[in-house]
Amino acid sequence: MVVPWSWSELGYSVAGMPPKRPLFPNRLTLGIDEAGRGPAIGPMVMAAVALDSKAAAALTRKGLCDSKAYGAGEEAHAVRTELAAEVRARAKFIMHIEVEHTEIDQRVCRGELNVLERELAARMIEQAPPCDKIIADGKRMFSALALRFTQFISVDRAEEHHASVAAASVVAKVIRDDRFNAIRARYEPELGPIAGGGYANAATRKWLRAYVERYGKLPDEARLSWPYPHLVDLLGTARLLKSQGELDFTDTV
Repeated sequence: MVVPWSWSELGYSVAGMPPKRPLFPNRLTLGIDEAGRGPAIGPMVMAAVALDSKAAAALTRKGLCDSKAYGAGEEAHAVRTELAAEVRARAKFIMHIEVEHTEIDQRVCRGELNVLERELAARMIEQAPPCDKIIADGKRMFSALALRFTQFISVDRAEEHHASVAAASVVAKVIRDDRFNAIRARYEPELGPIAGGGYANAATRKWLRAYVERYGKLPDEARLSWPYPHLVDLLGTARLLKSQGELDFTDTV
C-alpha cells in the first residue's frame, strides 16, 4: 500500500502540532578573507560576509569559489564583479575595510602586519550579527581570535571549502582590483598599459621602472616597506633606504 505524504512532512504546519525542526538547520556563518596583502602597490582590503546555509548553497551553484580560481585579467574581474553582486544580494551581512599603503608600511616596520589583520577581523566580527560559526582564512595568523570568540575557527585555504569565506575573498578582491584600476587610470595615459596587479612580478617591475626612470622616485602608491632590488641601479641603495627611513616608526595606527 502506498502511504501518502502528510502535510507536516511537506513542511506545512498542522493545527495544534508544533512545527517540525528542519532536517538541515539554516545556520549563519561569517567568513573573513583579504585581498592585496602581498602587492608592492596600493591598498589591502579585508572583508567579512555572513551567509546562511541556503544562500551558501545558492551561491555555490552559481559558481562561487576562491577568488583566485577565476584567474587574472578583465574577464576574470567581470566574473568576480558579477558574483560579488550576487553575494551582496543574498548575504545577511557584508563589511569591508580598506587599508592604505601608508598604514601597511607603518605596521610592517613594527612587524605588526599579522596583528593588524587580527585587529581588523575582530572589528568586523564585533559589527556582525550573531553567527553560528565564524571562519577566517589563515590558521596560525588568526588562531588567537578563538580566545575572544567561542564560535571562531581559523583554517588554511578556507576559501576553498567554505562559501562564506569564498564570498569574502571575492568581495575583497573586486574592491582591491577596482582600487588598482584607479591607479592604472592615473598613470597609463603617460606610461602606457600597466599590468601585474601591483604584485612583485615582471609586469609590475616594468612599469615601476618606467616611472622611476622618468621621475627619479617611487610612485605615491608604492609601499616603502617592500624591497625594490630591481630599482637599485636607478635609485641607488642610499636613496631607497632614505625613502624607507622616512617612515615614522613611532606613530600609532
